[in-house]
Amino acid sequence: MNSIHDFDDIRPFLPEELPGVYAQLLSDEQFRKVATMVMPDIPFNTLAELIQTCKSNLEFQLKIGHSFVAQLLQQHSSGASADFATLDIVNQRYTFISNHRDIVLDSAILAKMLVDNGCPTTCEIAIGDNLLSLPWVEKLVRINKSFVVHRSLPPREMLLASQHLCEYIHYVVNHKPDNVWIAQREGRAKDSDDRTQPAIVKMLAMAPRHLKPLQRLAELHIVPLAIAYEYDPCDYLKAREMQLRRDNPTWKKSAADDVQSMHTGIVGKKGRIAYRCAPCLDSLLHDMQQDYDNADKHTQHALYEQVAARIDHEIHSNYTIFPNNAVALDWLCDLQHDNTRYTDGVETNRICRYTSADVNSFQAYIRQQLQRIDLPQKDEHFLLCKLLTMYANPYKNYLHCHQQA
Repeated sequence: MNSIHDFDDIRPFLPEELPGVYAQLLSDEQFRKVATMVMPDIPFNTLAELIQTCKSNLEFQLKIGHSFVAQLLQQHSSGASADFATLDIVNQRYTFISNHRDIVLDSAILAKMLVDNGCPTTCEIAIGDNLLSLPWVEKLVRINKSFVVHRSLPPREMLLASQHLCEYIHYVVNHKPDNVWIAQREGRAKDSDDRTQPAIVKMLAMAPRHLKPLQRLAELHIVPLAIAYEYDPCDYLKAREMQLRRDNPTWKKSAADDVQSMHTGIVGKKGRIAYRCAPCLDSLLHDMQQDYDNADKHTQHALYEQVAARIDHEIHSNYTIFPNNAVALDWLCDLQHDNTRYTDGVETNRICRYTSADVNSFQAYIRQQLQRIDLPQKDEHFLLCKLLTMYANPYKNYLHCHQQA
């Protein structure tokens, strides 16, 4: 059986490592600036003293992360809710696979909500190494129960890294035991058309020969998690990035761009936030196993696609839909000269209706976000359509799921 030291290259820091890492982090000038900017009400020396009292990663999350997220939600949101009704979070550990809305907050809010709803622990967090180019960022996230996902490796190295990552996630859920959060795809879906990459499912299913892929997946107790934000603080940054990529396909984000996205996502306007968990997939995977006992490689690929599609369905059907989403979808149809009205033709209890006040408020918001986009050759129509698409797609996917039901 694996030991924790088999994963020294990707795991969170151990309790005995924390004092030395704290010293390095707290002496980093850029971290000091960012901490002061994000938490202006707390003197840095006070924060440093509090951090140094934390004897474990969980204690760091409870003492620092929980209060930080609580204050952030109070200041920059209209409240957050979480629905864990289908789960036994007190006694069972899960692997939460969610759509990806915010680089920092998706997992941080989940951790707070788990604790607030009686879970004795939080979650370990999968984070791509592309976000860890700054040394202080890597230290901070590995203090905060994050483990590293290596990307952009040559094929042979990527296979080994995926096997290593799979083993670690299974170790966390079954031997620590702890919860895991992982996004359904690499990076955020800029247009909010959330789709699970089958490669994520395949990675989680990697197993010794005596275990079958579905058995391996069932060991992780996978829970699709739908995350909904009334407002996405980074929407204008995403739209700007889309035009930059359109105009220059070789354009790439910098480390400074990632830091800006992190900061904007933390302190920007969010409105209401809702987390809703679908039932755990254990029973589904057990039933599917009957059909795949003798699966060849081709059939196994179809299996990963089928599981990914089921995760998508559960996330789409469990979105919390806000009036903004319905306004955006109808507005987008108008711009595209499509007479469809998505608020018609569906059972009343499946419709998100909106008022003229909702329309006026959202239109004013979108115009404000458009003004924040600074580009030398700004394509207003393109940017407007991209902003509306971000808000329309969750409602479009939601309706598609419920009309099929």
